[in-house]
Amino acid sequence: MNNRSKVTVMAEVALMGAIGFLLDFLSFGFAWLQGGSISLMMLPIFIMAFRRGLKAGLATGLIVGLLNLSFNPFIVHPAQAILDYPVAFLVAGFAGLFAFSEEAGAGKKMMFIVLGVFFGSLLRFTAHFLSGVIWIDVFAPDTANAYIYSFVYNITYLAPSFVICLLVMLFLVKANKKIVHANA
Repeated sequence: MNNRSKVTVMAEVALMGAIGFLLDFLSFGFAWLQGGSISLMMLPIFIMAFRRGLKAGLATGLIVGLLNLSFNPFIVHPAQAILDYPVAFLVAGFAGLFAFSEEAGAGKKMMFIVLGVFFGSLLRFTAHFLSGVIWIDVFAPDTANAYIYSFVYNITYLAPSFVICLLVMLFLVKANKKIVHANA
């Protein structure tokens, strides 16, 4: 990769990271009391993961997480701050493990997108779930199991976010293959 290509990728990562951060402000419905919302925040991370690969997806996710931590934090524990912000969005970039070539058939592309978006969303859920287990008992009723409370709390906004991101991602790829392939 030449210097010009590296600069192009870095610019795309930075731009998509900023877009991901901004998309959280356009939430569907309302924001949850202890953090979280249904949004397209992960979409730019997924786009970069498929468009430029694993490293770009991870970098975009890290930028989204750090921006969210810097401007919109809900922090009650140091481990929670790390898991809910930089880690949760960084790991969404692992969707890049399912990046595919331009030559892949339409069915294979759609399968890889579904798997990648699911995997990235699942990893983000795991980070939030673990964070919740660490600190959520502060907010949960005394009789509540921290594991169940964290699971239910986090799945209520992350499952819809996964579905919405997946549907928009599939639509974008069908509309224009350049979304996921820079050279297309």
